[in-house]
Amino acid sequence: MNKTASFPQTIDELGAGGKSALARALAAIEHSPDDPAVIDLLDKAWQKPHGHVLGLTGPPGVGKSTLISTMISSWRKAGKTVGVIAVDPSSRKTGGALLGDRTRLVTDPEDEGIFVRSMAARERLGGLAGLTVPAMILMRAVYDIVLVETVGVGQSETDVASVADTVVFCIQPGSGDSLQFMKAGIMEVPHIMVVTKADMGAKADRAKADVAGALGLTEDGHGGWQVPVLKLSASSGEGIEELVTAVSDHADWLYRTGELERERQKQGQIWLETMIREKYGTEGLKKASGQLTLAEGQSPFSRGREIFSLM
Repeated sequence: MNKTASFPQTIDELGAGGKSALARALAAIEHSPDDPAVIDLLDKAWQKPHGHVLGLTGPPGVGKSTLISTMISSWRKAGKTVGVIAVDPSSRKTGGALLGDRTRLVTDPEDEGIFVRSMAARERLGGLAGLTVPAMILMRAVYDIVLVETVGVGQSETDVASVADTVVFCIQPGSGDSLQFMKAGIMEVPHIMVVTKADMGAKADRAKADVAGALGLTEDGHGGWQVPVLKLSASSGEGIEELVTAVSDHADWLYRTGELERERQKQGQIWLETMIREKYGTEGLKKASGQLTLAEGQSPFSRGREIFSLM
């Protein structure tokens, strides 16, 4: 049986079909990633980016799930649709998502304006799952906001920058995370820094000051964007609207300066190289080095298929 038989063929079909159509599309990508119909839909989605992609990361226990639930509520009240990709650690027994973020997020299952998908990182160290990029591309074509929550934090966590338009880093008061981030060079990655659990008072104030100081020691890697440091409490709602506004402000800045188009072009190049490496290894990547070009606006998925045919 052809697994892509009931697969949406166009972006209009994908959007009109709601959660079930997106679920079928994601299943087809997982089962038949090289199917021409799958590649064609991904190409179409790549050409029609509708939503803004937010990457949210931070160490376990920092309160990311509670924060996501609160942000989703704010976006839905504003009439925005939201797609969530929650990348969890993997179960050693099943290989599936261990924490199952869908069970930790507080959302209305009947709300067609919200779609949540948990994914297992499996052998990947960068905090992303193999399905993350194509899933994000499809969601970006039909949802206003796509939120990608990644596993833990560490040097390899910087991979989130290859997926998101805006990266938000969360740290917890009293954890010493700001010093660790400085050592790992992670402070150059986020566009917005967030200190969670603002109700911890003086500890939260100290954490915010530490982060601001750490940012002052890093080089400007965002072309003039000034990284805000926010303090919030997801449980009380304090600072949530400020974070939502900061995300919107960064999206506007990206569009206004032309950085959005340039960054997405860079992302496409990274994904193309990643696809070649995962299929043929490092030696295959070296062999294809002269072919790893992505024309402006060209989809990395169809370009990857072209390169595969030459290998």
